[in-house]
Amino acid sequence: MLAMGAIVVAAAAGLFIATRPAQTEAPKPQATSTPAPAQTVSDEPPAMAKFGPHKQDNFPPLPYDPVPARPPDVVRAAYTFAAEHPEVLGYVPCYCGCERSGHRGNDDCFVTARNDKGDVTTWEPHGMT
Repeated sequence: MLAMGAIVVAAAAGLFIATRPAQTEAPKPQATSTPAPAQTVSDEPPAMAKFGPHKQDNFPPLPYDPVPARPPDVVRAAYTFAAEHPEVLGYVPCYCGCERSGHRGNDDCFVTARNDKGDVTTWEPHGMT
């Protein structure tokens, strides 16, 4: 009974934290009256998104070095999705820090190179981890 109570309290606390509005700091007044320059946001789609959903019949061998962190069927499904849906993964940011090595989106975590038709020619081993 005590364990059930602890689970209910933990779930309620998690729900409270997940649904509360983010706390933001009030903007500090600027010393000068010059407005800050507007940040530019690129409206251009990721480069590989131009291929759209792209069915691919033949794949290069998967880079099983390092040893994958997931079962082989799961890894194969992830790489297949990455190959066939660059229009999705190009918009999904990666949160592991690989942007420091030049990755622009999650597509770059799985695919290193594509040919002119959009077929994967080289995999990125980073997706194995």
